Amino acid sequence: MFIISFLKISSILLSIVGILFAIPLGFAFYYGESSVYLSFIIPMAASFVFVAAVNFPTRKFKITMNTRQTFLIVALSWVVISFMGAIPMYASGSIPRFVDALFESVSGFSTTGSTILSEIESLPVSINMLRCLTHWIGGMGIVTLTVALMPLLGVGGFQLIKAETTGPEKGKVTARITTTAKILWAIYFGFTAAETIALKLAGMTFTDALSHAFATLGTGGFSTRNASIGSYNSVAIDVIIMIFMFLAGINFSLYFYIFTRKFRDITTNSEFKAYLAIVAALIIAVTISLRGVYGGFGDRLRYSSFQVVSLMTTTGFSTADFMKWPAATQFLLFVTFFIGGCSGSTSGGVKVIRWLVLGKQVQNETRKMLHPHGVFAIRLNGRPGRKDIVFNVAAFMAVYFALVLVTTFVGCLGNLDVWSAFTGALSMVGNIGPGYALLGPSENFGFLPDFVKYWYSFAMLAGRLELYTMIIYFLPVYWEK
Repeated sequence: MFIISFLKISSILLSIVGILFAIPLGFAFYYGESSVYLSFIIPMAASFVFVAAVNFPTRKFKITMNTRQTFLIVALSWVVISFMGAIPMYASGSIPRFVDALFESVSGFSTTGSTILSEIESLPVSINMLRCLTHWIGGMGIVTLTVALMPLLGVGGFQLIKAETTGPEKGKVTARITTTAKILWAIYFGFTAAETIALKLAGMTFTDALSHAFATLGTGGFSTRNASIGSYNSVAIDVIIMIFMFLAGINFSLYFYIFTRKFRDITTNSEFKAYLAIVAALIIAVTISLRGVYGGFGDRLRYSSFQVVSLMTTTGFSTADFMKWPAATQFLLFVTFFIGGCSGSTSGGVKVIRWLVLGKQVQNETRKMLHPHGVFAIRLNGRPGRKDIVFNVAAFMAVYFALVLVTTFVGCLGNLDVWSAFTGALSMVGNIGPGYALLGPSENFGFLPDFVKYWYSFAMLAGRLELYTMIIYFLPVYWEK
């Protein structure tokens, strides 16, 4: 039965999140933040009781699900864990209103990084750690983690991961989906450990280093500082975070190919080459456009490269307020709002592969005009691409920008000006973090009306789950037999 399958999967997800709550709880004990102990312990204990109550009487029940049920289970699971993530923030008093705590939790798990907080440094260390931890969990995907840890989800595991992961091309790097999930999480964990060590050596405290590693690898953007990464004013820290943001924006399957010495699969990967080219071109253009803002070439390159990579990968960290940069520079950065990272990465956005497919289709249409009887196919990774991929991408783009327009209208209903509402909508659906104007990098989302925060929460989850997983239930076709 669907209900039993959903309860078993959601209970396991909640228990995993409960176990991971031990990380911020450990920091609470270390820093003597006794006022937040119960805020973590109670939801942790409740999740363990729930998983026992559900799974013990149904231990012989085998999880089964069809395609419709898979989408619904993944969507509901993300809603459930978002509510659980909000509990410590709200119960501890760190965020007094539940709607704000939920917004912050959704923003964390969806790796958006938009915040309702204006004063971050006064929060308990453990709550800041939790905020960044939600990025790390949501970046690779809580369902992916569950499939990696729980072999009982082998049935339907690939369908679950397909409903959660990003990009039009979704496949396995190994024959077994549980093995694939474990490998991806091992790579993810290794990068996190490496960045934590590097940031510690660069001068951060261990707590800040781990928090920012969580936020970087999840391409989220929550920071423990009010001024984000700019508060450290360190070239070394900027470079380390920029490198790992860039790496997190790459399809994680490519790292598996490195370990298995399948270097040709990397050098022929069309999306990876396009990603490199776009980032390089934007860094050069922004560096040139900042002439007159920063005196030396080194400073221009430092600030431009960090901000380009941060927005391109939809991380949202900042080392400067780009709203104070020239209009031409702001426009170049605005372009990144429409792109995003690679499919199979922790980045949000439309994804490079989709723009690459559309670009190749435009070339083919141009060739057809010149050679009406010619037959042209899209080539990806050195091979002909699926014939239906253009229709897949076109449909996604239509839904994506339709949701952006609706979200823009909701923002306007909340008394935002059109420009703030539009860039805010792009930020929510693309999981980017900052917008422009009233929602710029030095601002926050706390002043928005409650109904806008609820809608933005929905838009963030929809963007993280590639739209269809969250909105398919509003389409009549979903309910057709």
